Amino acid sequence: MNIWNTTSDFILLGLFNHTGAHLFLFVMVLTITFTSLVGNALMLFLIHQDARLHTPMYFLLSQLSLMDMMLLSTIVPKMAADYLTGKKSISSAGCGLQIFFFMSLGGGECFLLAAMSYDRYVAVCHPLRYPILMSWQLCLRMTVGSWFLGAADGLMQAAATLSFPFCDTHEIDHFFCEAPTLLCLACADTVVFEYVMYICCVLMLLVPFSLILISYSLILAAVLQMHSREARKKAFATCSSHLCVVGLFYGAAIFIYMRPKSYRSANHDKVVSAFYTIFTPLLNPIIYSLRNSEVKGALRKCMGQCAALKL
Repeated sequence: MNIWNTTSDFILLGLFNHTGAHLFLFVMVLTITFTSLVGNALMLFLIHQDARLHTPMYFLLSQLSLMDMMLLSTIVPKMAADYLTGKKSISSAGCGLQIFFFMSLGGGECFLLAAMSYDRYVAVCHPLRYPILMSWQLCLRMTVGSWFLGAADGLMQAAATLSFPFCDTHEIDHFFCEAPTLLCLACADTVVFEYVMYICCVLMLLVPFSLILISYSLILAAVLQMHSREARKKAFATCSSHLCVVGLFYGAAIFIYMRPKSYRSANHDKVVSAFYTIFTPLLNPIIYSLRNSEVKGALRKCMGQCAALKL
């Protein structure tokens, strides 16, 4: 195979074709994206406006909403424009930016979810020591650390992936630039980089995921010792819904980034990637926030103030 000039454009084959069924799915994706953006923007607004929500827990939730909104804005507009216009090209610089922002936000969210699980563990298991064990200083450090580690991983992955020479085939069978898919087009030995990527995945996926499982195991152990049946039922419902979202996000990411190259399937990768880039951001505000009584109270208060202004 001839080596392809890296200054040329890549071609994103996309997630949908122009059949009636795929058009329906495309409209569904846009609807989900719009709903997710509105839900996460509403969460940011409520947390900013209501003084009762100015706590470490809600600050972490606001960062999760911000990451989800940025993640959707990195992927969906380009995908939608490609589908509607038929122009599926993306420059190598644009591809690098997509990889950088996607990996930065995805990696940051991995660490942020671990920080949120620690916050819930302290709140449930050590409520009297919560102001000490989950101080604002620690909260800000964990937040900055999540953003920084995500950005460092994104920069490394984008720079390393685009440093390889690419072959004549410059068609990416995906709906956005993702490092593992792009490596399949490389005309060089990528084994060393794949090992490095695997180690990064262990640090950024398995380690935070293990911390989350430990935190929720300790929470469930504490819940089982509660005397109130209603309190146990509520805690179980909350923990199970949180773990479902975490399982979807981490499970999909582990499936994409930790499988051997020989087991990859373009169609499977596209569907699984859609779960944690498009569908999970919709679930986060519903599961973590809008089911919360304090958030619903803040929403009612905001709607009441809006109604009063109209009158």
